[in-house]
Amino acid sequence: MPFLGQDWRSPGWRWVKTEDGWKRFEPFRPALQDGNSQLNGISHAVILTGDDEDEEIYTPEDCEFAAKKRKKDHCRNNTDAQCFYRENWIYVHKESTRERHGYCTLGEAFNRLDFSSAIQDIRRFNYVVKLLQLIAKSQLTSLSGAAQKNYFNILDKIVRKVMEDHYNPRLIKDLLQDLSSTLRMLIRGVGKSVLIGNINIWICRLETILLWQQQLKNLQMNKQVNNGLTLSDLPLHMLSNILHRFSDGWDIITLGQVTPTLYMLSEDRQLWKKLCQYHFAEKQFCRHLILSEKGHIDWKLMYFALQKCYPIKEQYGDTLHFCRHCSILFWKDTGHPCTASDPDTCLMPVSPQHFIDLFKF
Repeated sequence: MPFLGQDWRSPGWRWVKTEDGWKRFEPFRPALQDGNSQLNGISHAVILTGDDEDEEIYTPEDCEFAAKKRKKDHCRNNTDAQCFYRENWIYVHKESTRERHGYCTLGEAFNRLDFSSAIQDIRRFNYVVKLLQLIAKSQLTSLSGAAQKNYFNILDKIVRKVMEDHYNPRLIKDLLQDLSSTLRMLIRGVGKSVLIGNINIWICRLETILLWQQQLKNLQMNKQVNNGLTLSDLPLHMLSNILHRFSDGWDIITLGQVTPTLYMLSEDRQLWKKLCQYHFAEKQFCRHLILSEKGHIDWKLMYFALQKCYPIKEQYGDTLHFCRHCSILFWKDTGHPCTASDPDTCLMPVSPQHFIDLFKF
């Protein structure tokens, strides 16, 4: 059934009647599976605690009462398959016009852009994870119910990917830690917060996060048998060149634990000096100057001290871009239909924080 909006120039959309009401028909849009599927074998009689071990969010009686409803709510959440958009670019409008009514919200942009497929691209994986981490810290309650469900569906896919190919588990551990802290705070203040949906659904989600954290904690890296050329066989200047291309200090430390040779190269003062100069300004060095026992600047300790006080530069293989001429947000290699005479002058890379700021009105 076609539906014509207030704008008579609109071609209209096709809507389908379901048990839950009318939904927009989207061909070739596979439904996302529920992100809480791993909870089937977990007992729900769990007492949720806060940061302090002695502090209880709910009493055992509350958990027993909630467990009776949680099973029903969780099963319903599994059966309510929802269809999300998978668009490569969207129009970001902040006010109503004759052609477009309303404005684009953070939740709408998160639903419509194709983040589900983006996590399969190694160039975009870190970008999506960082965006989810920023949303978990401050913007989770601003998402709509559908966007929140999509958020946890994408998070489930990310955890599954890390468990399968062991790609960057430390980044996911940080994301889950921030998300669990946020959910504990919101659940503890139920009635005062703006949680969307039944409280039992949020308790299930927190239990899922705790399960993921335990699985990542027990993650074992399989030792690969390779009789060919290995990293240790490379010359010292090539190994040093590899370390100098890292932009994260924790990656350097992790690589330095592989062999004694790499450890020696990872402790190079010039390596950490260049890393500090890349991420921080000289004025920041003076405020957090750390000297070694020999009177030299300890650049390694300075890097981690500065990291606690100032944000570091972020590097991503691929990011979202915003066209100032068309007000279109898109992945760069999708080729959005820009109408400017010189489209390259209109493009602006969008960091994860800038993505969130775009939708602050």
